[in-house]
Amino acid sequence: MSKTAETVWSNCLSFIEDNISTQAYKTWFEPIKAVKLNDNALSIQVPSKFFYEWLEEHYVKLLKVALTKELGAKAKLVYIIKMENTYGNKQPFTEKIPSSNRSQMKDQEVDVPLKNKSPELKNPFVIPGIRNVKIESQLNPNYSFDNFLEGESNRLARSAGYAVANKPGGTSFNPLLIFGGVGLGKTHLAHAIGVEIKEKYPEKTVLYISAEKFTQQYIESVKKNNRNDFIHFYQIMDVLIVDDIQLLSGKAGTQDVFFHIFNHLHQNGKQVILTSDKAPVDMIDIEQRLLSRFKWGLSAELNHPDYDTRVAIIKNKLYRDGVEMPEDIVEFLANNIKTNIRELEGAIISLIAHSSFNKREITIDLAKKIVDNYVKYTKREVSIDYIQKIVSDYFQMDVDTLQSKTRKRHIVQARQLAMFFAKKFTKASLASIGSQIGQRDHATVLHACKTVDNLSSTDKQFKKYVDDLNKKLTL
Repeated sequence: MSKTAETVWSNCLSFIEDNISTQAYKTWFEPIKAVKLNDNALSIQVPSKFFYEWLEEHYVKLLKVALTKELGAKAKLVYIIKMENTYGNKQPFTEKIPSSNRSQMKDQEVDVPLKNKSPELKNPFVIPGIRNVKIESQLNPNYSFDNFLEGESNRLARSAGYAVANKPGGTSFNPLLIFGGVGLGKTHLAHAIGVEIKEKYPEKTVLYISAEKFTQQYIESVKKNNRNDFIHFYQIMDVLIVDDIQLLSGKAGTQDVFFHIFNHLHQNGKQVILTSDKAPVDMIDIEQRLLSRFKWGLSAELNHPDYDTRVAIIKNKLYRDGVEMPEDIVEFLANNIKTNIRELEGAIISLIAHSSFNKREITIDLAKKIVDNYVKYTKREVSIDYIQKIVSDYFQMDVDTLQSKTRKRHIVQARQLAMFFAKKFTKASLASIGSQIGQRDHATVLHACKTVDNLSSTDKQFKKYVDDLNKKLTL
């Protein structure tokens, strides 16, 4: 029976599988495809140049023995690298590279790696000198879906996160990008997804990492000349969670390495979860090829919690801490701390601490004192609805007129001022501001902000509008 590329490679794989660890086999040999057999030359397709380099560096002797057994002393191996097309080429880029040992494949005994003796993977989370091959998830088990309360402000992000946790890599939410202002629960939700995945799929390799830590590890890998080990470590993840991805801004080398890691994971059906304080469209100094990939899945925004959600958060926090608090005090806290969840929980902790240490009952007066002291040190954020109302009242029009499609000059200017102050006083994304002020897009908001800046410096009357509104909004 004549040999085919598939049968030759299948026989090689059987031999290889018996001589290396299961993890190494799955990572490095399962993705390879046999392409063609020409005389004694077998062509195999690998997914990247890095893949080819790793095989040549670590497994060339094993490949040599396997091929020689199948094709004899004159056996040759050719790699076909099929690169992903980045900028719209119709055909993927391919490159043929002969194995470095193609002329040395003689029928002789060679050293074959024993089972479980494949090259050890360098784990950037392990302190040098301490032997630890287990990859810890770096997840915080205290952050779960159970204590991430659902409300209007987070329903989409929470639902998408739960869908991903049930079927990592198997939904259209890949990557899942969770974005929003400080203290709104991005990190909590990212951990909750990871914790849920580990509970449902304990065999999956899940890793949480901050973008800052990722950058530090990359710099260290370059210094130590083991960049390839760093890349491969992240490429074996089943689920990769990167917090504060906007911190890669301006870091070209780190962005490049993350681009390759992202591509590998996505192409192999692995799940990527990202968090950011900005929507992709508002990120600055992030490469376009990376931004385009951030938009492949779902971008879900976390907004400021509404009153009902704030009440639920307070009650949940009190329940978990075993503390009782009168309903009127709960309502007072929910009404007066609107900026973010972190500040809300911080105020509750301060209130409980003052009551406990000073042996004082939790009263409305104590709550007022704590809130006054607490909020004094934080910049209070006004809502976009409030800004629209102040601007509309100032120009003696209603909010519907402000949001309308009319191009009348005084209404357009009022609308632009509302957008300008929404950007100045809130942490909302440009897209979110535009959506709330008459269903405009982010480009309209950006144009409005530039127009207000220009008119303020050239038109005295317009500058007075800006100064007057600024005072009203900062009272």
